[in-house]
Amino acid sequence: MTANPNTLDVDAPDADERATYDYVSNDVERPELVVALRERINGDVRFDTYTRQQYATDASAYEETPIGVVFPRSTEDVAAVVSYCAEHEVPVLPRGGGTSLAGQAVNEAVVIDFSRHMDGIVSVAPDDRRARVQSGVVLEELNDVLAPYELKFAPDPAAGNRSVIGGAIGNNSTGAHSLKYGKTDAYVEECEVVLADGTVATFGEIAVDDLRERADPDGDLLERVYAEVIRIIDEEADAVRERFPDLKRNVSGYNLDMLVEEAETGTVNLGRLLAGSEGTLAVVTEAEVSLEPVPETKAVSLLFYESGLEAVTDVQHVLEHEPAAVELIDDVLIGLARETAEFEEIAALVPEGAQAALLVEFYAAADDHGRERTAGLLADRVPGSDSEAAPPDDRPTIEETHAFEGLEAHADAEREKFWKLRKAGLPILLSRTSDEKHISFIEDCAIPPEHLPEFVERFQSLLVEKDRDVDAAFYAHAGPGVLHVRPLVNTKADRDREDMVEIADAVTDMVVEFGGSVSGEHGDGHARTQWNRKLYGEDLWETFRDLKTAFDPDWLLNPGNVCGDHDMTENLRYDDAYEYDAGFEPSLNWDNENGMQGMVELCHGCGGCRGSQETTGGVMCPTYRAAEEEITATRGRANLLRNAMSGDLPDNPTDDEFVEEVLDLCIGCKGCARDCPSEVDMAKLKTEIMHARHQEHGASLRDKLFANFDRLAPLGSALAPLSNLVQSLPGAGTIAEKTIGIARERSLPEFHRETVQDWFEARDGSQVPEAEAERKAVLFTDTYTNYSHVTVGKATVRVLEAAGVHVDLASRTDSGRPALSKGFVDEARKTMRANVTELAPRIDEGWDVVLAEPSDAVMFQSDALDLLSGKGVESVASNSYGVCEYLDTYRLDENIDWNAPSESLAYHGHCHQKATKKDHHAVGVLRRAGYTVDPLDSGCCGMAGSFGYETEHYSLSQSIGEILVDQIEDSDATVVTAPGTSCRTQLGDKRLKPVPAESSLAGSRLDSEEPPTPVELLSYALPR
Repeated sequence: MTANPNTLDVDAPDADERATYDYVSNDVERPELVVALRERINGDVRFDTYTRQQYATDASAYEETPIGVVFPRSTEDVAAVVSYCAEHEVPVLPRGGGTSLAGQAVNEAVVIDFSRHMDGIVSVAPDDRRARVQSGVVLEELNDVLAPYELKFAPDPAAGNRSVIGGAIGNNSTGAHSLKYGKTDAYVEECEVVLADGTVATFGEIAVDDLRERADPDGDLLERVYAEVIRIIDEEADAVRERFPDLKRNVSGYNLDMLVEEAETGTVNLGRLLAGSEGTLAVVTEAEVSLEPVPETKAVSLLFYESGLEAVTDVQHVLEHEPAAVELIDDVLIGLARETAEFEEIAALVPEGAQAALLVEFYAAADDHGRERTAGLLADRVPGSDSEAAPPDDRPTIEETHAFEGLEAHADAEREKFWKLRKAGLPILLSRTSDEKHISFIEDCAIPPEHLPEFVERFQSLLVEKDRDVDAAFYAHAGPGVLHVRPLVNTKADRDREDMVEIADAVTDMVVEFGGSVSGEHGDGHARTQWNRKLYGEDLWETFRDLKTAFDPDWLLNPGNVCGDHDMTENLRYDDAYEYDAGFEPSLNWDNENGMQGMVELCHGCGGCRGSQETTGGVMCPTYRAAEEEITATRGRANLLRNAMSGDLPDNPTDDEFVEEVLDLCIGCKGCARDCPSEVDMAKLKTEIMHARHQEHGASLRDKLFANFDRLAPLGSALAPLSNLVQSLPGAGTIAEKTIGIARERSLPEFHRETVQDWFEARDGSQVPEAEAERKAVLFTDTYTNYSHVTVGKATVRVLEAAGVHVDLASRTDSGRPALSKGFVDEARKTMRANVTELAPRIDEGWDVVLAEPSDAVMFQSDALDLLSGKGVESVASNSYGVCEYLDTYRLDENIDWNAPSESLAYHGHCHQKATKKDHHAVGVLRRAGYTVDPLDSGCCGMAGSFGYETEHYSLSQSIGEILVDQIEDSDATVVTAPGTSCRTQLGDKRLKPVPAESSLAGSRLDSEEPPTPVELLSYALPR
């Protein structure tokens, strides 16, 4: 790149600073190849069974086990791998985040994963609007770096928070705003590549005359490539112009239309020829890309229609208003949103009778400009619109097809609400636990917008003809004519696989008839490669193959894709040969189709669990965020668990190696149950496996101690302060580490002689008479609250009383959480049954159940239903609350004069509460009390109950905790507070220390009868 005084050098992440995870090599494929590659590169080489199985799938319906996986650290590493593999005729597959929907990221090849080490931003030149990056950089991470310059990499695929630039080039990615920005090829300025023989070359802009001079059909590989490119320009240009669809969105086949178009100017960019090639022509290691300004503001309209056909018919009229995006929401997605509690508020936007909607977004120079754009659209497309804007003068006010109602949004929150409606249904589509899945095999045909109505009508007829009756949803990018269609099929059944081929064949015929493309976004891969022959005709099909041969004479680069021999029904993840056998009977309740098997098979591979805290937010997946290893992500664990239960791994899921390698680092945060689009519940699956393992092999002493802490805590309390003194003796930590496996760096909980139950009894129970109370609540003081964090229990009682609640204490302190977290299901079930026996009758008498500790509240609200069935447990689950949830739900805190200090707070919610969507209640209470609150979009703190205490997990626990500390330090708040005992322990063990005693936040009133502040209620406030 040309030197520029304004160029900003950006350091690539230091891989050595990441948490490390070492595999125990269970067995190795091709050991001689492993030895050879390790001798030649500085990166990692892994050919063990677990690694290979993790990379056998992507986000598609396909599965193909690779030969092995390499994680290069440099272009030299990549060249060494490709060169050696070429010499020994070993296929190679470059891969990024593994988010491909057509199967182009799986193959029987040596996978080169760029996302681990080659993920750096080399430089940014804001004045030139250029950035140079390594192939593995995540798109949103790049945009985060560009944000201060008000620039961005424009293509915005839905998976941009985990997909990488190399994948975007390989797939010629685009997104919802392609009307404005087009595809990735328009932004590729130069590529550093490794050719099929290991040669490192630079592909960028070059004059056709220069290219012609360098071309030699008998020369070296690069010269032969030049010769074939010149031949296409000279001999195939007319055929390309005739057969290539005239569309903004076509990523099928090789990018010859752009090549021919550029050649007319006398200059071509060979880097752009690689866009959409799916790694079949060369391996991109580094790229220089051009950038676009971030729009000043945006405005969004929602247009509602009585049918999906009316909506797609109106698209061509909406396009006359020059929007940046036009998205279709069909009746299936609207219906799913209406039926799902999470989207109830969003679905309420949809008027009665609406069977489809178009979401239309405009970019604008200012808010007034945005309002003019939406007003003009509504005036034109909605009869009787209140908008004062006039429709275009050159046609009637309303065409025959139009919307019957319209809305507009301008504020960020309102615009996001509209977009949430567009995105609401897809996670539900992907959360089916039956054998039938919404498969991506004809998912993104691109059709000229004027032909969309007829295409949709004929497509729908096709799905129901011949007694096929296949359900499908039609949604996504209607503006450029790309509709995502996911038919519901069971690939395990012969008939359904036959239907897939018949449907795809017929759809391809329609696509050709309408001048469209079989892929407008997600590529060819295993799913669509075979249809390129019909789309482009035999002559261009052979041209594709000639180009492939010129670049890759032995067809070793991702063979089979684009112009190869893939059959869409081969190498499916589930087919008639697939067998499932868990090896044990599930112990928990599985209220879904196919039970536990349905959950094991639920992960569709989108890679959402691979996002960073900055790009993805939320809870999932904390171990991946710290280690950046596929096996520490939910997808990696889910794939390996399914493989173990289908016989594709040599291990049973309860074997030592499987548990230690695959499940041990799952910290049970439950984030995947919320943040995963399919809601894969890995924590629950792990509990089942650990329970079965205990049944087969017994349990360790440490696990038994943690699971039965409620039995040990009374003894520690009775012996306090002596029991606390013992922990502080020199060498006590070392002894605990060597004998039990508790990390010496951790401070163990301290015990109080006077428990919460003792204190409550001594004060003669509640200070609010039952007859005068607003409500009455049974406070369940969990083990830690009762014996170790007594001030929290006291604060909870007093704040409830200040809110007018008559309080009583439950007689028990064990919620069952400790036993369940260690996989002792029978013990947890016994404990929960006892709790239900005590609490259910009191609920029938009008009492509520309140818990101070978030994980124990969720234990009653959610996990209890996994353990027990019946009206009693359902009553307990639906009438149990975390303390702030209780105050917020019934607005009881409005009865309290908090007298809150003026400090601003960063609030870290407990991951279990976040997973059950209950973490917002504390924020509401704190804000009404007068605090300025910054609710952190944080993940798990890394302590995760006993996990952070365990010697072998201490380092990873700390690495996860550092992510949270970084977020706290980025907040403008002066104080951070957290309701979870584990969270406060983790923060206290790191750089954050308890508030000084003289602070108004220190809890000085906790031993008085005055109501505590909300911060005191949430226990220790921890300053920076």
